[in-house]
Amino acid sequence: MLDLRPVGYVIGLLVAVLGLTMFGPFVADVLAGNGHWPTFLESGVVTLLTGGMMALASSNGVKEGLTLRQTFLMSAGVWLALPAFGSLPFIIGLPGMNVTDAFFESMSGLTTTGATVLSGIEDLPEGIKLWRGILQWIGGIGIIVFAMVFLPELKVGGMQVFRSEAFDTMGKILPRAAEIAQSISVIYVALTLACALAYMACGMVPFDAVVHAMTTLSTGGFANSDASFSAYGAGAHYVSALFMILAALPFVRYVQMINGQALPLFKDAQVRGFLTVILVCVIFVTLALFRFVHGFEEQAFREALFNVVSIMSGTGYASADYMTWGSFCVTLFFFIGLIGGCAGSTACSVKIFRYQILMASIGAQIRKIYSPHGVFVPRFDGRPVSEDVLNSVMAFFVAFIISVGIVSVCLSLTGLDFITSVSGAATALANIGPGLGSEIGPAGNFGGLNDVAKWILSFAMWFGRLEMLVVMAVFTVRMWRD
Repeated sequence: MLDLRPVGYVIGLLVAVLGLTMFGPFVADVLAGNGHWPTFLESGVVTLLTGGMMALASSNGVKEGLTLRQTFLMSAGVWLALPAFGSLPFIIGLPGMNVTDAFFESMSGLTTTGATVLSGIEDLPEGIKLWRGILQWIGGIGIIVFAMVFLPELKVGGMQVFRSEAFDTMGKILPRAAEIAQSISVIYVALTLACALAYMACGMVPFDAVVHAMTTLSTGGFANSDASFSAYGAGAHYVSALFMILAALPFVRYVQMINGQALPLFKDAQVRGFLTVILVCVIFVTLALFRFVHGFEEQAFREALFNVVSIMSGTGYASADYMTWGSFCVTLFFFIGLIGGCAGSTACSVKIFRYQILMASIGAQIRKIYSPHGVFVPRFDGRPVSEDVLNSVMAFFVAFIISVGIVSVCLSLTGLDFITSVSGAATALANIGPGLGSEIGPAGNFGGLNDVAKWILSFAMWFGRLEMLVVMAVFTVRMWRD
């Protein structure tokens, strides 16, 4: 029989930690004197006690590491439990928000999707604004650890290709995870502080700088204004673009850098591919803006750089309504959002390495057509790609395409139009943020959607954040068979 105690212990501990973080917004509301501090006091006590009791009740089943089935269940359960408790401050503190909207906002925050149902954000209590940033910041570091530790072990979506990196878990999932998390956390905190200081140097007030630093490094995209980054000046746009790029690179390379090994960062095929795609897209979008929107001026380059980096990294900030830039830019943004950043970063979506492996496989097949008797092995980052990695990557692509189709159909059945359904499905599964169209595009939000559509999108965000195959494995009969 499957022992759920280790799973409950891990989930309970993480829920308790989430409860502790709620006292940060509590302090922010007390200092602001806005009278909303009971929201986070109540939410924090409930979350902390519930998580603590859950962990205590399950502690007698803790052992070294987790089995494969326990790890699948723990991965899926954590990303459901945390958004559920993370929604409490929205339910308690915002009287007009129902459970559907609160869970959607919390799920969007922790999965760093950045889709929001809120409007009038600049008028919200300071605690709620900070809580939105904390949700994304926690989700960002959680995504890094999840990608570096668990996915290679679970052989999901080709992630096992990274088991040869410096942080190979060697089959012991939990003990090694603590070491990885510690190394990454130092860098994550340092980059967040550097980003906050840079924002303040560009004129942001300290509170906004801290919150935006959290949502930038997590590539989450929650902003403290309905206008997103169009409310800030050119300096903030360039700072944001820089730190979004840094957040989308593999954090394992930063750990190597602080240990005196800078060369791997520059030799990493993912990094080169990601930066190349950004460069090419920025050039084309800048030229389009030169021709059709701004003319030959700095603003065209800045808006192209900021919005290309924001969409490709899955952050979802917007400095302008790119829906007005013409069909070329809108189409380009839709597809680069489905590329994403590097594995082992806070970036979302499919990830650049999967496309590189796919292209290497296609190249090998083409060469084999010309030389039927030759042996051609796809290579990634200078190493041969094994058959199981190729199969895993192909399975991921198929699962992603089918999932977009199914979610799109489900959304259309709730009454949404074609553009909203397809772009909503893609942006939720890829955890990007804004979709396309006037309703959920960069100038709108998800608040006007019906409740059924919001639950579908919440499920899609959870499904996409777990790389889909994890969830599929949990729902198979074999997972529950002794």
